[in-house]
Amino acid sequence: MQTVKKIIFYVLIAAAFLSACKRNPLKVDISGIEEEIEIVRFEQELFKLPLKDTMEELSTLRSQYPGFFDLFTWKVIGIGGIEEEYFPEIMSEFLTDTMIMKARSMADQEFSDFEKIEKDLTEAFKYYKYHFPEKELPTIYTMISGFNQSVVTAENIIGISLDKYLGSDCSYYRMLSNVPSYKLPNMNSLKMISDVVYAWGLTEFEQAGAATTVLDNIIYQGKLMYFIDALLPEMHDTLKIGYTGKQLNWCIDNEPQMWNYLVEHKMLYSNKRMDILRYINDGPYTTSFPVESPPRTGIWIGWQIVREYMKKHKETTLVQLMGNNDYQQILNDSGYYPE
Repeated sequence: MQTVKKIIFYVLIAAAFLSACKRNPLKVDISGIEEEIEIVRFEQELFKLPLKDTMEELSTLRSQYPGFFDLFTWKVIGIGGIEEEYFPEIMSEFLTDTMIMKARSMADQEFSDFEKIEKDLTEAFKYYKYHFPEKELPTIYTMISGFNQSVVTAENIIGISLDKYLGSDCSYYRMLSNVPSYKLPNMNSLKMISDVVYAWGLTEFEQAGAATTVLDNIIYQGKLMYFIDALLPEMHDTLKIGYTGKQLNWCIDNEPQMWNYLVEHKMLYSNKRMDILRYINDGPYTTSFPVESPPRTGIWIGWQIVREYMKKHKETTLVQLMGNNDYQQILNDSGYYPE
């Protein structure tokens, strides 16, 4: 009987050990985080304005959201500021434009149930507050941008263009000259959350001037991807980086070959702009790698380097990682060498 008890005890210990090994260390307890991010449905408030004699209503809307209103009119739709002489007329033209009205209608339908997205965004920024308790939470605004930037940021502001997440089969996307076909798979609501987190990381942790080589840039991008890991610990890697399952598996299967190529061709320390861009920019695939490769493989490799670094340095906080711009040291201390 004693032997049986011992066997059961060791089985339970082994099960607990395996469970601990599989546990995501970034899945921290955020139940004590009470502060929540504010989400403003700006497009709903804008489109319900009367189309004539709107100056008073526009002024009221601007007084409610001055920072985002000016960001939207100046930088997103490019019609200038409210003080411009013909601003109400130009805004009215935007609101009644056939394509804009159709985009708004499609967004209303696609996001008729916005609660899941609001829940996911709220949870992501609770993780942000957990890791960065001293930082102020931004306010998130949704908008119809006329198919401009997917996510825009400014000080304490994030703007999301709902019309850039209508689904890869949206008929308008194929009509737009600035939307190549390789971007279509990620123009859906599932990709929105990681895009928001990435854009906020890019804003909060700007690239240091010392990032001049391929290595510097891929590890900087890898830190941003780890930032996404921390804020979206339950999200699958395909959605974090915007790959299909096949593309992700290609990276996993070819990781040693990609790394060896970068090392053997002395790419890691190249400071040529085109060398840097080929490994971090979007596209149909990564040039210099086979056409079966996904784009942005340099970002994926940088991500794996940072993950290895954080595994080996469990005492390192996310604050410390994001503040560490010694990219060579991160590589050295990661022990990264895929086989």
